[in-house]
Amino acid sequence: MRHLNYNHLQYFWTVAREGSVAKAADILHLTPQTISGQIKVLEQSIGQPLFERVGRRLTMTESGRVVYGYADEIFSIGAELASTIRSNLPNASPTLAIGAVSSMPKLIAERIVAPAMLGDPPVRVRCHEATLDQLLADLAVHKLDLVLSDQPVPRGLNIRAYDHHLGESGLSFFSPKIRARGWRNRFPDSLNEAPLLLPTKNSALRRLLDEWFEKKGLAPQIAGEFDDSALLKAFGEAGVGVFAGPTAIETEICRMYRVAVIGRTLDITETYYAISPERRLRNEAVVSITEAARSDLFPEIQQ
Repeated sequence: MRHLNYNHLQYFWTVAREGSVAKAADILHLTPQTISGQIKVLEQSIGQPLFERVGRRLTMTESGRVVYGYADEIFSIGAELASTIRSNLPNASPTLAIGAVSSMPKLIAERIVAPAMLGDPPVRVRCHEATLDQLLADLAVHKLDLVLSDQPVPRGLNIRAYDHHLGESGLSFFSPKIRARGWRNRFPDSLNEAPLLLPTKNSALRRLLDEWFEKKGLAPQIAGEFDDSALLKAFGEAGVGVFAGPTAIETEICRMYRVAVIGRTLDITETYYAISPERRLRNEAVVSITEAARSDLFPEIQQ
């Protein structure tokens, strides 16, 4: 293969990302003919076709998917480099790339991260949401500085990542105010056969809830299951069913979703972690986030 032309690689990467030459042309401010011609030059350099047409759609070949994976990493690292350089300039805000596990309550993540964004100097945050496995993979290649999670790093995972315990919270149950009194009576027995909105079964909280229901002899009716905690609460606000949330943020949940607390339990506790690629935290912004969470959001946890 001849010397790789990174302009040609960028044209290919943009077309693959956008799904069409026309869209890539608009973004790159070039003509479609120019982009198509330069991609052909790249294909000749690599010695393999990168795209093929399936009907009217342009799809990547197997070689194209391999090249796209490398290109995506190259340009992500380039963007990270540019961001790092800008953040080191005088008067520039430092940047922190944070991943939040999808099952983690959004209000908990906001309460953890906000102190850094409001600090002096303020930190500019890039926040991504995905599964824990996906976020740990990004952490391993330094696309992320920190991962916020409601579960620790899985054992046996061949990734350099360390848990930093932030705190724990008991669980509160919520319903629309108009029905709260009925559910509040005889709690938690009132949950038997009640319509419940639950996390999906791959969630750590769901496993704890199922065990608690079995221990209490409760058989609630599952009205819905959700990967996204905010979407679950939105359905709760609509009156579809009772839902659970961390007691640490029950005031915010009641205010934002116009619901009321019908009961609490300390039998179920959610634990929250900051996961970093280093055993000892050195990034000042990350240290401020973890210290603020332990002292303000979870003050019962001993330092």
